[in-house]
Amino acid sequence: MLLWRSLVEVPADLVNESARTAVVIGNFDGVHLGHQHVLATARAIADERGLTLVAVTFDPHPMAVLRPEHAPTTLTTLEVRAGLLVEHGADAVLALPFDRDMASWTPEEFAQRVLVDTLHAAACVVGANFRYGNRAAGDVACLAGFGADHGFTVDGIPLDGGPQVWSSTYVRTCLAAGDVAGAAEALGRPYAVRGVVVKGEQRGRELGYPTANVPTAAMSASPSDGVYAGWLTRSDTGERFPAAISVGTNPTFDGVIVRRVESYVLDRTDLDLYGVEVTVEFVERLRGMEAFDSVEALIEQMRTDVDRTRALLVGP
Repeated sequence: MLLWRSLVEVPADLVNESARTAVVIGNFDGVHLGHQHVLATARAIADERGLTLVAVTFDPHPMAVLRPEHAPTTLTTLEVRAGLLVEHGADAVLALPFDRDMASWTPEEFAQRVLVDTLHAAACVVGANFRYGNRAAGDVACLAGFGADHGFTVDGIPLDGGPQVWSSTYVRTCLAAGDVAGAAEALGRPYAVRGVVVKGEQRGRELGYPTANVPTAAMSASPSDGVYAGWLTRSDTGERFPAAISVGTNPTFDGVIVRRVESYVLDRTDLDLYGVEVTVEFVERLRGMEAFDSVEALIEQMRTDVDRTRALLVGP
């Protein structure tokens, strides 16, 4: 995967005036079905015209720089986002490091520096609601006018992915409600978090249900507290296991409050996952988080959660 993290990293021998590009621009957080629709359109244009397709995104999200108190939680890390962009058609990804200086660029300066001087664009595809440049002064019509003067075409594509206009905000709303099925519908895949397994209090092991614990990053989205059926995949081997997943802070026990994703791999007590990067996919919500009057009651509920997970994912 070609991932460039600044304009200066774009190699001159891959992108030049004789090897021009099609460029698709957006935040692409989540790479949901609306994003995928825009990418598919850009891929078709690139193929028809024999162009290399470069996806341009921003890191961090512009709102995290301009209005950090209103910055949304992120649905994907940059690395995961780049992988998804390539999976859905991009040949390379340019992640622009967004800062106050870039925020001050006029629409014309942004288009000149990124599309003309660096990527030598012959075509540009964006969402129909795309805004860019200082104070978001530029829109699709502005970009199209600039493109007409500088030798590239511009297409603004509605973010239609189904019966509604899909958005990253919609996915976050679904996750906040625990509606992982709704999030999956908008994304075209189950929502997932990725992280390195750390040691917890090992209470799950004591209860007969050892879990792989992945802390949740403060600015990363995760489903609301509760218990879910899903899958755990090891990054090192690619092995994929059905799992009962708890998201929350273990309210039955006192102690330090740390929100995390805890996955019990069905019928496996022999896995050593400490220090291993894993991906946890959420398929269906089983119940909300609750405190139990006794450890025995908790164990009985965990047994029920595991049985329901097995029925959903593996079958009878």
